[in-house]
Amino acid sequence: MPSPHDQAGLPFRLQLLRPDHAVALLAFERENRSYFAASVPDRGDRYFADFGARHRALLAEQATGGCLFHVLVSAADDEVLGRVNLVDVADGSAELGYRIAERAAGRGLATSAVREVCGLAGAEYGLTTLTAVTTLDNAGSRAVLARTGFVPAGETEVDGRPGLRFVRNL
Repeated sequence: MPSPHDQAGLPFRLQLLRPDHAVALLAFERENRSYFAASVPDRGDRYFADFGARHRALLAEQATGGCLFHVLVSAADDEVLGRVNLVDVADGSAELGYRIAERAAGRGLATSAVREVCGLAGAEYGLTTLTAVTTLDNAGSRAVLARTGFVPAGETEVDGRPGLRFVRNL
């Protein structure tokens, strides 16, 4: 099967998180730290200092089936362009979360990757419902969720900020 493409036509692959992603994933997180902190709480210095142990813990959690962590990599050079995760997997549902590198933002990459994970969630993981949350001021994230079939399901708070909860039946 050919690789999906973002709107600029660049091929990418969505991969389930593996041990060998650690170096590229850490580089992605460091490179985009300030960009992400503009819309979501910063992970803090400890996250980066303890990254190896944290990566191993995520893999152990994934092995239990409680979470499914994905990385979005460039087909050209395996550079990590984003993350798309399903957390709190239970009873046929999970919460979707994602982040895309600043240099890859605005090209449809998040929309394509979220669509792909939604397909995997239903076909491969046996899920029937996905939820997601975003802050009211994150118009880009709200647009991605709307384009990928999520519908607003109520107001919420996201790290002390007003937000919306979304749901998608698979």
